[in-house]
Amino acid sequence: MYDALTYAGNLPSLADLEGRYAFVRGDIGNLDLLVHLFERERPTYVVNFAAESHNSRALLDPAAFFRTNVLGTLALLQAVRDAGMPRFHHVSTCEVYGDLALDSPETFTEATPYDPKTPYNASKAAGDMAVRGMTHTFKLPATISICANNYGPYQFPEKVIPFFTVRALQGLPMPLYRSSANRREWLHAIDHCRAIDLILRRGRIGETYNVGSGVELDVEQIADAIITTLGVSPSLRTYVEDRPGLDRRYLLDSSKIRQELGWKPTIEIGTGLPETIRWYQAHEAWWRPLLARLAVNEEAWKSREGTLTQPSPAGGRG
Repeated sequence: MYDALTYAGNLPSLADLEGRYAFVRGDIGNLDLLVHLFERERPTYVVNFAAESHNSRALLDPAAFFRTNVLGTLALLQAVRDAGMPRFHHVSTCEVYGDLALDSPETFTEATPYDPKTPYNASKAAGDMAVRGMTHTFKLPATISICANNYGPYQFPEKVIPFFTVRALQGLPMPLYRSSANRREWLHAIDHCRAIDLILRRGRIGETYNVGSGVELDVEQIADAIITTLGVSPSLRTYVEDRPGLDRRYLLDSSKIRQELGWKPTIEIGTGLPETIRWYQAHEAWWRPLLARLAVNEEAWKSREGTLTQPSPAGGRG
């Protein structure tokens, strides 16, 4: 495993895997180190999970997102090519397609034109295009997966489900954006990883696969699930102004991966979401030290100060 261990990196999350993995700390943009590691280790697969991914942070420091998500991806692709790695997989996001109207009957297919709306979304879209360009020009053995919002244990508590959960556990308000009817499609992280495994083993080189559950929840439903599961007061639900560029809705058509590779979700949201909430309830020792790293002031873009000082309201990217 290769990771820069930025503010969201947390090696204690891998405590159960002690002795079963090798770790190197490094930046995705460090081409020389990547080439050296690939030549030394000769991995069968290289999977790019690396990304700056929090939309609120992207409003304050867009350059960091383009450095990691575009230039970093390009460096990784170059290292894979130079070392002759046999397979590369790139993990992307449904947000590259733009957003849908709340009442739209449409879904995003792999043929949907990209229409990113925020700096984060645009940086991921550009990274995808780098993968496609390298694959087409240099015959790089690459695939891409475009996934719905993920949830599950060990998710850094800037994301909406753990953010609301740990706030509620502390008796603190859960700040919902006023456009709280905006919806996201949700997939358990284990089902996402199962999809990536199938794509690596059986997916077609040069192809993109949407990975989604078809299950949508708005932020009100998420807040309700947390309130019900934890037995806390509904008065913890509060409302704040929307952030700039807040997308309305994403929904993927994942029929391609289901039909070609036989993948389908195995963890229902009605089971997985309460289990995830209870996991955070039972693992305060894991999330408590991470709270000091929550550092987005949602008002900063109004003053253009760019200060990263306060926990952010959630309700967008999960």
